[in-house]
Amino acid sequence: MTATWSVNRQLFKENAKNVIQDNQIMAVVKNNAYHYGLEFAVEQFLDIGINTFSTTSLNEAIRIRKMAPNATIFLMNAVYEFDMLREYHIQMTLPSLSFYYENMNELYDIQIHLEYENLLHRSGLKTIDEIKEVIQHHKQNNKEHKMNIVGLWTHFGYADEFDVPDYQIERTAWLELVDTLLDEGYQFKMIHAQNSASYYREQGVLPHHTHARVGIALYGSRPYSTINEMNIKQSLTVKGNVIQVREVNAGDFCGYSFAFEATKNNTKLAVVDVGYGDGILKARAQHEALINNKRYPIRALMMSHMFVEVDDSVHAQDEVILYNNDIRVDEFTFKGVGANSEQLSAMNHDSLIKEYR
Repeated sequence: MTATWSVNRQLFKENAKNVIQDNQIMAVVKNNAYHYGLEFAVEQFLDIGINTFSTTSLNEAIRIRKMAPNATIFLMNAVYEFDMLREYHIQMTLPSLSFYYENMNELYDIQIHLEYENLLHRSGLKTIDEIKEVIQHHKQNNKEHKMNIVGLWTHFGYADEFDVPDYQIERTAWLELVDTLLDEGYQFKMIHAQNSASYYREQGVLPHHTHARVGIALYGSRPYSTINEMNIKQSLTVKGNVIQVREVNAGDFCGYSFAFEATKNNTKLAVVDVGYGDGILKARAQHEALINNKRYPIRALMMSHMFVEVDDSVHAQDEVILYNNDIRVDEFTFKGVGANSEQLSAMNHDSLIKEYR
C-alpha cells in the first residue's frame, strides 16, 4: 500500500467554471500550477475557455506556449533571456525604472506590462511619475524595433486580511493611479491586479480592468473563510492506508522523541503509510484525519508513517484521508497550519502515487 495524491478531473473543471463565471480570468499557473501539474491544469483551463496565463518561471511559460500556441502568457518575474521571450512570444513585467534604462535596447519586440509596486514592495515602479517617465521616454524612442507597452498591473498583498486597513489602502492607491492614467489619455490593452481574495471581495473584476489574475480559487481553496464552501470545491484527495492497528497502554510513548504518550490502557493507534517525507506538514498533523467518514486525531508524525488514535471500527487497509472536499486544505489554512499554497506545495510527488481520475 502507498499513499495517493489524486485529482478528480471533472470536479476540477467544474470548480474552475464556477470561479470564472462570465469574467475574464488570467489563470495563475506558477509553481507547477500550485503542484497540480502544469500540463494538467493548462489543459483543463483551455477546455473551459481560459486562454490567458501567468507564471513566475520562464521555463513554465515556454511549456505553456508549446501547449497553447495562441494563448496570452504573462511572466510575472523579470528575466534577462530576452531572445527566449521573443521566440516564444512571452509577455513580461517591467519591474523597476533601473531595469528599463539598463535593458531598454535589449527589450525590443517584447510586450511589457508596467508593474506598480504598491504596498507589497516586492517589485515594480514606485510611483505614477515613474510609470509616466517610462511611457514618455519610450515614446521618444524612434528605433524601428523597441519594446511594446501592452499592460499595467500590480499585486494586492493584503486582500485576504480583514482586521487591518491595508487592502483598502492598496486598493485605493491603485484605482486612483489607474483612473489618473486613463483620464490623461494613457491606454493599455490589459489591466490586472486582483488575486483570488480580491476577486471574491469585489464579487468580480474591478472597474477598467480587463482581467482578474486568479490563482488558488481555481485549484479549489478559498482565500478567506467567509466564502461559502459550495462556491469553491476541492477536487484534490490525499490519502494513505491503515497498515495495522496497535494497542498501547497508559504511559507508553509512541513516535519519534516521545511524540505521544498514551493516557489509558488499550489505546488503539492506527499505523498509517504517510508522513512528513510525503509532504504532510507537522502543523497539519496536529489535527485530524478522516477514516470511514469519521474524524480521528493524529497523534504522531514520522517520515513515512503517522499514528492516528482510533476505535474498534477501524481496521487494516482502511483508507485514511488527509485532504478531500470534506476535510479541505483551506480548513487547515484557517486553523493556522499554513497557506493553501504552502500545504499544496509541500506534497512530495516522487513518493506519493499521483493520479488524475
